[in-house]
Amino acid sequence: MDRRRFLQSSLAASVAAALPASQAFAALQALTQVTGDVRAVTGDRSEISLEKAAVQELADSLRGNLLLPGNEGYDVARRVLNKSIDRHPALIVQPTGVSDIQNAVTFARERQLLLAVKCGGHSFAGKSTCDGGMQIDLSLFRHARIDPQSRTAYVAGGSLLAALDHEAMAHGLVAPAGTVSHTGVGGLSTAGGFGRISRRFGLTLDNIKGVDIVTADGKLLHASAGENPDLYWGVRGGGGNFGIVTSFQYALHPMQRQVIGGDIVFPLERARELIHFYADFSVQAPDDLYIDFYVNATASGQGSGAGFHLCYSGPESDAEKVLAPIRKLGEPVFTNVGPVDYVALQRSWDYSDFRNIGEYLKSGFVNEYPDSMLDAAISGFEPDPGRNTMLYFQQSGGAIGRVPVDATAFPHRKALAAMMVLTSWPLDTDGSPHIDYLRDYWSTIEPRTDGYYTVDSANESSQVRHGNYQGNFPRLLEVKKKYDPENLFRLNANIAPA
Repeated sequence: MDRRRFLQSSLAASVAAALPASQAFAALQALTQVTGDVRAVTGDRSEISLEKAAVQELADSLRGNLLLPGNEGYDVARRVLNKSIDRHPALIVQPTGVSDIQNAVTFARERQLLLAVKCGGHSFAGKSTCDGGMQIDLSLFRHARIDPQSRTAYVAGGSLLAALDHEAMAHGLVAPAGTVSHTGVGGLSTAGGFGRISRRFGLTLDNIKGVDIVTADGKLLHASAGENPDLYWGVRGGGGNFGIVTSFQYALHPMQRQVIGGDIVFPLERARELIHFYADFSVQAPDDLYIDFYVNATASGQGSGAGFHLCYSGPESDAEKVLAPIRKLGEPVFTNVGPVDYVALQRSWDYSDFRNIGEYLKSGFVNEYPDSMLDAAISGFEPDPGRNTMLYFQQSGGAIGRVPVDATAFPHRKALAAMMVLTSWPLDTDGSPHIDYLRDYWSTIEPRTDGYYTVDSANESSQVRHGNYQGNFPRLLEVKKKYDPENLFRLNANIAPA
């Protein structure tokens, strides 16, 4: 051990002794000892060797952590929520500040490393981890601050939605931000951001006032309507194609804390009747009502049903009138719809035990509800004792659809809903039959869809990915060529600059 590392290690040990356990771990991990060259892969999957001295220099440059296979914390950091994704990065950087992100991006660019960026780890296709490349794990880079006077939230790029909801609502303010509170702000905000109040206030990306972003050249840029406006336009719908957002500035809106929300579930055999009801009712709903429809079949049968999830954030005195058509559907098998704290409702879909479940999802936007599509969605839905199966319609429309298509990079403004089919299974069983079923099922209804939500992007061809951006693609391509010409940021709904 050289003298510098001896002094650093001794100092770190003395500091760690005075810190809580979690902080002490971070302090010690920042001094990862690199014992040899590191085998890795480039963006085109060519094998390379990273010299020991270079990797050690990267580790020493970080205030956060550098994790290598075998280090404590490596296996936690590399995993994503979909546990059927099991990938092993060559190295993981856990930044605690912007300079750490810049150092990691520069290191990856100079060596053309395959690069994955993880915020909340919700990507079904596992885009936030990789085999053999570098993963930048933003889990130590979290913070949310509210300025109630300007109605602005300043949120660090690795934060989860829970922080934004909690801090903003403490001031009687909200930003439309997803439906699961442990979702990362980065992927959701740059792809779209559908939430329970988006029909009132727009998508999450419609409420971005500005971002700070580390681009592929390692520079920190600010992007807003008045500064780097092309990048500001592109990052609102172009996903992670242009860099790593280190800070989001969100516009906030006044809203009461208590809303009417919850679920109303009916027997599974009523699914066909209910989906037709939903198609008629949802398109006429006021902006302050958000209502989704789902058909859910569990492996055990317990908890199966067809029903609605809703959030009404308008005047409480009008709630019963708005919800009256649903009440007339008859006696449900379960309901918990009633007054609820908005932040609690935002947490109501959270789940915490991801250890033993594999998942597969397909999705697409629907711009209309022809009877043929609704009937095909129900006819192809097959419960199975070996899996959980779900058909889901997440409502869009309202304020989302009143934004011009070219105002941001997000093009799917005319959608009435995002339709999803999802299956999950125990990891100790073979998931391939369930994936095959879902693909076949989806093939019967996909022709009625118009593009898909990019956070659900899997392994589509470049033609499909590019086509999904519709008329906004040519402008997006120019932004990509300007800020990431070598396609360092490619593990996303990728815009190939070539």
